Amino acid sequence: MSKLKIGVLGAARISEKSLAGPANRGGHRLVVVAARDRGRAQAFADRHGVERVADSYADVIADPEVDLVYNPLANGLHAPWNIKALRAGKAVLSEKPFAANADEARRVADVVRETGGTIMEAFHYATHPVMLRLQEIVASGEIGALRHIESTMIIPAPADDDPRWSLKLAGGALMDLGCYSLHAIRTLSHGGEPVVRSARGVERPGHPGVDEWIQAELELPGGATASVFTSMAGPDVVMTLTAIGSTGRVDAMNFVLPHEDDRVRVVTADGDRTESMGTRSSYDYQLDAVAAAVLGGAALPLDVDDAVATMELVDATYLAAGFPVRPSSVD
Repeated sequence: MSKLKIGVLGAARISEKSLAGPANRGGHRLVVVAARDRGRAQAFADRHGVERVADSYADVIADPEVDLVYNPLANGLHAPWNIKALRAGKAVLSEKPFAANADEARRVADVVRETGGTIMEAFHYATHPVMLRLQEIVASGEIGALRHIESTMIIPAPADDDPRWSLKLAGGALMDLGCYSLHAIRTLSHGGEPVVRSARGVERPGHPGVDEWIQAELELPGGATASVFTSMAGPDVVMTLTAIGSTGRVDAMNFVLPHEDDRVRVVTADGDRTESMGTRSSYDYQLDAVAAAVLGGAALPLDVDDAVATMELVDATYLAAGFPVRPSSVD
């Protein structure tokens, strides 16, 4: 297979693990990068073998060599730059969350339909064998009929001036972390969309409208339920996902970063076993999937309709918890 030619928007720290490492290991070309500070872009290029530095994000999108644009900018800048890239004829790998709110997500979806473009939300965990195995076990009936899903997402607090605490830039614990939980619940819950029944949360001191933590209860198709707790001010990192059935349960110890803990534990009347699904990075699996779609015409594992549905659930959770939906940045 030929290799991707990638343009990178920004010099975000996550890009080293989420894009640059997988691209270099996969033999893809990192063609160009731009950042608000050209010096940061140059340092990123020097560290990761990016071929050149551009003066602006627009220059990255306009570069004729680029076939895939990676967008890890602040949440509020996802939709505007995704739209610009799609209209420039580029495929896009957009960091999660897909947009600031569901309305923005639908506007991106409209552009995809207008242009016939390709875009995937970077829920990298969904391409790893850990999450694929959870889906197999739940669908197989090994744990009986699905009764409940639980997901907990906790990280220590970022610095107070971090963009993740900015309402204008679509920050908050649910946006940064809880979107994973909501997406995973949607993925495991077949036959319709979850409905938020209740939610509560606490505002980050000094950051009006921005959630420090949120807890939500959902109802799933068929009468099952789900619980989400997400905090961006905890003592440690916790990223667990559990599906409970009528005759057993299955647990992922770290479903978001499965390459750091690849254990899947299954408990039924027949016994208690732990499966190890491999420590290859979920980001590598994700880029493999994107390359197969962009270069080989394969179906994306996550399409734009999936992204819209997740953002609708994010918005519904915010409203149920008494928080405002994140403000739009799309003109």
